[in-house]
Amino acid sequence: MDPAAVPNPAGCFACSIPWLASGGRGPHLEAFFGCMYFAAMWPAEVIHLRIDQCHLPETGWGMLNLSGGVVTSGKEWADDGEVHSLKRRAANATRPIPIPPQFLRMLRAHVKRFDVAPDGRLFRNEAGNYVDAAAYGITWARAREYALTRTERTSRLAKRPYDLRRVGMSFWLYSGVDPAECARRAGQSIEVLFRHYAKFLDGLREQANRLIEHSMNEWQRVSQGDAPEG
Repeated sequence: MDPAAVPNPAGCFACSIPWLASGGRGPHLEAFFGCMYFAAMWPAEVIHLRIDQCHLPETGWGMLNLSGGVVTSGKEWADDGEVHSLKRRAANATRPIPIPPQFLRMLRAHVKRFDVAPDGRLFRNEAGNYVDAAAYGITWARAREYALTRTERTSRLAKRPYDLRRVGMSFWLYSGVDPAECARRAGQSIEVLFRHYAKFLDGLREQANRLIEHSMNEWQRVSQGDAPEG
């Protein structure tokens, strides 16, 4: 999916929420998918997310502190169909990710309703084990059926749960967040960010150029108007 081609960065996830909350496996995975969109987390990071990594105050912004380990993605989440080791972090390394109030409330509601696993994991299947990729993939496919039009469903728009991470990062960039901060929060290098979001960043650069040009023209107009005559 091309992040720059998404007309409404929050659209698919936001429209899917009523269906996800309606019953079956959906309610338990609502915050699961929210982690990918609001915090740009990799699926493997979400699967292993523990309550002790979450700072969830009653109001305002919260914080996720992801730490250590190896994050991998299966071939169904990789563009070239291969299995990848996405990033290896030192055991004591942490990646703090601020989370907005909307997602904070979603996580608090999830913990209140479902509690956590004995080892502190927020997400688990009915047997208490790790959430399976096939299971949440099926749930997401059904959410797409609910949220998208027939034309959108036949496109690549939000085709995979992993696409939520990309759309979330696109929304950060669209909102004017510095690319280096976007890369830091997403746990990837600025080089990777620029490679995958080049078209999107070109659009933002053009917008920034217009703003700068407008300010400079305004400054020049005021300066000339203040200059003494004759």
